Amino acid sequence: MNQSDLKEILSKGLRQLNLAQPIDDKQQSSLIQYVDLLNKWNKTYNLTAVRKPDQMVTRHIIDSLSICPYLRGKHILDVGTGAGLPGIPLAIAFPERNFTLLDSNNKKTRFVTQAVSELELSNVDVVQSRVENFQTSALFDTITTRAYSAMGDMVKQTSHLLAADGTFLAMKGTNPVAEMDGLPSNYKIEENHIIKVPGLDEERHLLEIRVIN
Repeated sequence: MNQSDLKEILSKGLRQLNLAQPIDDKQQSSLIQYVDLLNKWNKTYNLTAVRKPDQMVTRHIIDSLSICPYLRGKHILDVGTGAGLPGIPLAIAFPERNFTLLDSNNKKTRFVTQAVSELELSNVDVVQSRVENFQTSALFDTITTRAYSAMGDMVKQTSHLLAADGTFLAMKGTNPVAEMDGLPSNYKIEENHIIKVPGLDEERHLLEIRVIN
């Protein structure tokens, strides 16, 4: 499948997402370039179980961009970013926001660093660290996770990085009912959104988690 075919899949998915902030042609080209990089590196480094570029567009790019309407603030942390998801697609979509992509896996952060360089993303910092050991003076307005640990563990490990009025966005597949009781008592699920990812006939949920004031 060539890049023109991939861009058509991407464009169709973006039209169906109907985002408030359109993704222009230059940004779409960057997203396809990222898929190309991911596909090449994946053959050697096994960064993702998704092997086909067309499925990467749907399962990684469009899936990541489906949470665009829920981002808050200017400073975003993507915890357990893996191969850069959802952080890199979101950083391409929002060049005016600052993204920190964090993962403890050296192989994956090496790829993300290379991708950020080749895509010339000046709004992205890549950090290799366990999240509980990561410290910063500038707290984050939104913390995203995708296919990460149970929500309670995630909140406990990352709460020191969230601004007082910040939001956790936990991307999940099926509705994580069993995880909800594990949240610390001073946090609440403000919204449990059912997300429809164009081209993907699978259940997706996005949980907004905030501190109880």
